Amino acid sequence: MRVLLIGSGGREHALALGLASSPGVTLIAAPGNPGIAEVAALRDVDAMNPDAVAALAVEVAADLVVVGPEAPLVAGVADAVRAKGIACFGPTAAAAEIEGSKTFAKDVMRAAGVPTAGSVSTSDLDEVAAALDRFGAPYVVKDDGLAAGKGVLVTDDRDAALAHAAACGRVVIEEYLAGPEVSLFVITDGETAVPLVPAQDFKRIGEGDTGLNTGGMGAYAPLPWTPPSLVPDVLERIVHPTLAEMRRRGRPFAGVLYVGLALTRTGPRVIEFNARFGDPETQVVLALLETPLAGLLRAAATGQLAAEPPLRWRSGAAVTVVVASAGYPESAHKGDVITGADGPGFIHAGTARAANGDLVTAGGRVLSVTATGADLATARDAAYALVDRVSLAGAVIRRDIALAAVENRIRIPD
Repeated sequence: MRVLLIGSGGREHALALGLASSPGVTLIAAPGNPGIAEVAALRDVDAMNPDAVAALAVEVAADLVVVGPEAPLVAGVADAVRAKGIACFGPTAAAAEIEGSKTFAKDVMRAAGVPTAGSVSTSDLDEVAAALDRFGAPYVVKDDGLAAGKGVLVTDDRDAALAHAAACGRVVIEEYLAGPEVSLFVITDGETAVPLVPAQDFKRIGEGDTGLNTGGMGAYAPLPWTPPSLVPDVLERIVHPTLAEMRRRGRPFAGVLYVGLALTRTGPRVIEFNARFGDPETQVVLALLETPLAGLLRAAATGQLAAEPPLRWRSGAAVTVVVASAGYPESAHKGDVITGADGPGFIHAGTARAANGDLVTAGGRVLSVTATGADLATARDAAYALVDRVSLAGAVIRRDIALAAVENRIRIPD
């Protein structure tokens, strides 16, 4: 099977590792990154140009195209690829609006009866102020559109919430959902839904979940503190009603539905939907997946998911820790030399090769350092041992990834 992978971040490197290890796969990636180049042939393409991606898929005789990032999906890349008669893993532009517009996602949830936070969608600052007062602190203000995981502000500062809303334009103001967060990926062909192992990520830049939101500073899986009923409950109350509502609207969703959850005292409630794999959760979930990834994604892309055997999982746990460049998330240093990031476990995101061959920074989140172990504590120790091999001036690293879970300090509200 010839697979074309679209994207260049850590999520795509993790996908590339899974796809390249699948039997019989020849992997091409566009545009890729230095890590992906070790397992795939790289091609240049503007991932935001649907016609260019579709033309490349034809040129390389792809049997399957896998679109990693959300922006190309919202732009219609999957539609253009399918129009060429090539199977594509990723939703149509119409279905990807479930991530492209938080207002649309909330409307789908309300229609489907999905448990979620109360919310108000508006671009009027007077209505923003009224909604902030209605829901109270902590204030939750979300940019309605795509913001690379950094469009959400959760704060006790009302003035900061108003300022964020003003900077965004259209926003969704939500009630705060108290409880630990869970990320669940569900592979679907629009009808059948196959859940992956739940994970937890860490959005804030600072230890103890402080500071600004980021694209994600680390993750771990599985989650030993969640009840066995969690995934079946989410499938029954959230995933299947959402897929049915999308079908009813003539926008069947096929690809991976990312369900971001808060485990509240009233049960799981949806924080957000995404139309693609999350980063850095993908790194830990795929590290534990034993089933060949390429066959699974092709089955979803071709409507054959119901015929697939149950997924197989490796025992143990996985932890990933993000190494970010100096100044992240407000800014990103580019061109800083990275050393010590060689070998298994180093997943590239914002990296590039300098003219002299040095590995250098090319973005905010530079690497995801991923390790597995017999249990969560062992995996965590192994991940930080790899982190300590990396030399990068001014690197931003959280040292508390998965620590609360290891120390059994996570509680679901009663």
